[in-house]
Amino acid sequence: MAQVRNRRKPMSEINMVPFIDIMMVLLVAFMITAPMLTQGVKVELPKTSSDSIALPEDREILIVSVKANGSYFIDLGGKSDKAVTLESLTEKVAKVVAAKPDIQVLIQGDTNVAYGSVVQLMAGIQKAGISHVGLVTDPAALEGQ
Repeated sequence: MAQVRNRRKPMSEINMVPFIDIMMVLLVAFMITAPMLTQGVKVELPKTSSDSIALPEDREILIVSVKANGSYFIDLGGKSDKAVTLESLTEKVAKVVAAKPDIQVLIQGDTNVAYGSVVQLMAGIQKAGISHVGLVTDPAALEGQ
């Protein structure tokens, strides 16, 4: 009896499934890390033609102000008449956020304030744990345009 040896033919096709799996994993990894590579403060600026945003009545608001000379103020229970340093303001905002995590922070900036002062304030607020910051504008000033 002769043994019949079963020989396999060499496979001439390339299996693309592992390659596609690796590419999908790399794509997801890059999609997650790409936004983290940019530095800065995320702010949604309102359009001049848009209406004002209505905040829920049950949500508390913390107002932080910057005057034209670059001095910072924080409105804690109606006590906003004393200027504070940026470090002090950041600490106070962090304490408020720790006590009330769903608080909305709004920035009131003077028309003539230096852009750098507002950016430093926003960076300090971001360090305190606030990821969304609102900018307060005067709708009456937009009517004249």
